[in-house]
Amino acid sequence: MNISLRGNIKEFEDGINAYDVAKSFGGGFFKNVLAAKINGENKDLRTPLKDGDDLELLTFEDDYGKWTYRHTASHILAQAVKRLYPEAKLAIGPATQDGFYYDIDSPVMFTPEDLVKIEEEMKKIIKENLPLEYFTLPFDEAVKFFEEKQEPYKVELIKDLPEGSVISFYKQGEFTDLCAGAHLMSTGSIKAFKLTSATGAYWRGNSDNKMLQRIYGTAFPKAAELEAYLLQMEEAKKRDHNKLGRDLGFFTTSELIGQGLPILLPKGARVIQLLQRFVEDEEQKRGWLLTKTPFMAKSDLYKVSGHWDHYQDGMFVLGDEEKDDEVFALRPMTCPFQYQAYLNKARSYRDLPLRYNETSTLFRNEASGEMHGLIRVRQFTISEGHLMCTPSQLEQEFKNCVELAVYMLKTLGLYEDVSYRFSQWDPDDKEKYIGTVEQWDEAQGMMAKILDHLEIPYKVGVGEAAFYGPKLDIQIKNVFGKEDTLITIQIDQMLAEKFGMEYVDTDGVKKNPYIIHRTSIGCYERTLALLIEKYAGAFPLWLAPEQVRILPIADRHHDYAYEIKAKLEELGMRVEVDARNEKIGYKIREARLEKLPYMLTVGDAEVEIGSVSVRTRGENGDLGVMSFEDFKQRALEEIKTKYIG
Repeated sequence: MNISLRGNIKEFEDGINAYDVAKSFGGGFFKNVLAAKINGENKDLRTPLKDGDDLELLTFEDDYGKWTYRHTASHILAQAVKRLYPEAKLAIGPATQDGFYYDIDSPVMFTPEDLVKIEEEMKKIIKENLPLEYFTLPFDEAVKFFEEKQEPYKVELIKDLPEGSVISFYKQGEFTDLCAGAHLMSTGSIKAFKLTSATGAYWRGNSDNKMLQRIYGTAFPKAAELEAYLLQMEEAKKRDHNKLGRDLGFFTTSELIGQGLPILLPKGARVIQLLQRFVEDEEQKRGWLLTKTPFMAKSDLYKVSGHWDHYQDGMFVLGDEEKDDEVFALRPMTCPFQYQAYLNKARSYRDLPLRYNETSTLFRNEASGEMHGLIRVRQFTISEGHLMCTPSQLEQEFKNCVELAVYMLKTLGLYEDVSYRFSQWDPDDKEKYIGTVEQWDEAQGMMAKILDHLEIPYKVGVGEAAFYGPKLDIQIKNVFGKEDTLITIQIDQMLAEKFGMEYVDTDGVKKNPYIIHRTSIGCYERTLALLIEKYAGAFPLWLAPEQVRILPIADRHHDYAYEIKAKLEELGMRVEVDARNEKIGYKIREARLEKLPYMLTVGDAEVEIGSVSVRTRGENGDLGVMSFEDFKQRALEEIKTKYIG
């Protein structure tokens, strides 16, 4: 039979699989092949081939090759745990973006010492070079198989599948796991790995379920790659906003207030204030009109928008529909509120595009296991906006929203760190969405056309759309490689009709406007977290909560220090004087540890000639003596241009 390999047709014997094709090449290439793509679909190397198939052999350089490698490592982890702790019950063990994990129900609380023991057992399993064998069982036999092994989580997973399903397994030595694959051919293919931590995780991410233990790890084909990754993670820990942000006094939390409800301290509050002013001023320049809408509404509003049916689990509901005349809910997003502003009066095509923006405080009932520092919280503030336009205006307005987001990202120094995702609906799970197949096809077709015209390099995320429309998600990773959405721009042709939003067109006919939902800088708390990590707490001068600290050498220099402070504050700068009776070296070290942009030392010489001794926070930060006027111009230029270094 003929198989196409990257466009080259090669002839092979009937009945071969992808592994056989890889093996035919021999040498180093064969050793590097981990998985396959057959006719555009990711597959296991064991997958049989048929005449005319298009085959691509995948290595660790490919995402699915990487995923397959680490998925096999997760099974080796599970086998090692079962050998050492036979009473442990296994839940799930997928590969992740940077490694793998396995959720385990065990009476033993895994300590760092336990992870070392598990690693040693994993090394034995790798050395045994056990083949991974794929097989299937009918539904009832699969349930019975895991019932006999007393694995209740596996039984539950199988029973969630349609009855009559054929269930797939992978076996390695004495260990068998429920799994759809893909996997490497044997355990000996794993060359370098490390278990990194053990934490708690609710079964299926639901806080109503039992708390399990999640063991994290990572794996690489070469020890040098693993070592480089571990060094990178050590550096990431130093930049982790959840630690660094607390150490530098940007935010804190309180058990009395609750999880996912951070308290912004003066430094953090100042940065967010600066960002909000910057965003609102820039949006005003671009024709956006500011609104202020309530933090809550009756359930009636959310029932019209669809949030009550499609998003209620993520909302904080105030009251009980069975007991109370009126039930309210804190808003998870602002769109239905701003639609009421649109409905305030009759509209015509002359009013469009109509752009409403708002600095919105939102509330979402995130699962406790999902929350992390300022990245994912239950109350947050967002640069939200909704734009009503005609079909002919849609593409230009969408482009303007993208340009605004890109401008914000470049100004903050985050643009090089982002990627784009075209989030689409999942037609196999229509219950999650409103609208018809035709409406979704139309909306996604329009967005695809616009994104292609803008030449935006995006990946497709099936099932990631909002329940009312597709969206462009601007994605960003934190220092540990965890990806989150920072900015979204969505096309919505459904909610205007639901709310009765209309405009009179040029032909005198009433029509529903298209709506663009967008953020310009995203969630302010998340942005603050990313900036702390990006700059390791050393904010650019224009964003620094304290821009300049003046350090008088002795008491006699205090008057001059406060005179400089007053002059800089008149220019709008944020300045403090360290007037403590401490040695100047101590004051400088402390200011550098706080990562302040500028320190101005003043002593007898500076007082005499009206100068300042300028130092930055860097290792070679001594800039020497400057006139006050020269320093002032230098600092003002940095602020004016929003210089990020």
